[in-house]
Amino acid sequence: MGTMTTFQRPDGQTATGYLAEPANQAHAPGIVVIQEWWGLNEQIRGVADRLAQAGYRALVPDLYRGQLTVEAAEAHHLMSGLNFGEAASQDIRGAVLHLKQAGGKVGITGFCMGGALTLLGLCATPEADAGVVWYGCPPLEYIDAATIKVPLLGHWATQDEFFPIATIEALETKLREAGANFEFHRYLAHHAFANETAVGPGRIAATQFDPVWAQQAWDRTFGFLGKCLW
Repeated sequence: MGTMTTFQRPDGQTATGYLAEPANQAHAPGIVVIQEWWGLNEQIRGVADRLAQAGYRALVPDLYRGQLTVEAAEAHHLMSGLNFGEAASQDIRGAVLHLKQAGGKVGITGFCMGGALTLLGLCATPEADAGVVWYGCPPLEYIDAATIKVPLLGHWATQDEFFPIATIEALETKLREAGANFEFHRYLAHHAFANETAVGPGRIAATQFDPVWAQQAWDRTFGFLGKCLW
């Protein structure tokens, strides 16, 4: 459905990404979609396609510059080599500004590593209008909660071994003390519960797709985006 496209970062460099657009693009709001640690793969393109089918212009910045993997060790290596501050302030903010050129509101959403980058991206992108975080959080000292001025929705797994729910409770406290407008939901699920490829023998340990919780989280997400972006 979508195509690869280029856009300008705030520093003037050119970045690439996967852009999926709805049939009726006039005044369509935008969503910047941030990948998991696997890279710009078919699954995250499918997320963008899903958003486009719901009427949004969805742009997935290629944070790994064309690299992707199905191996956890390689994914960890790629993630470790990523400059998170630059990704948030340049690639993600640049993608938001690119979608803003059409005139509509723009949100940010991301999964796992992309969830952490969604929070960092909101801190670095005053032009964003909303954020949806899926089971991912950076170290809390990197979050300047006072800079998050827009509505925030979060989906968290109570059995998440990568991002323990106690950390999310601390994040809630930090956001609450800063007066942030946020709504967090907890699901009796494992990490990556909304990733339909986290099934069978190919999935990595401690991840598990859950179609029921995933559908509920998506229903909440579309309700939230409809309220914030249209």
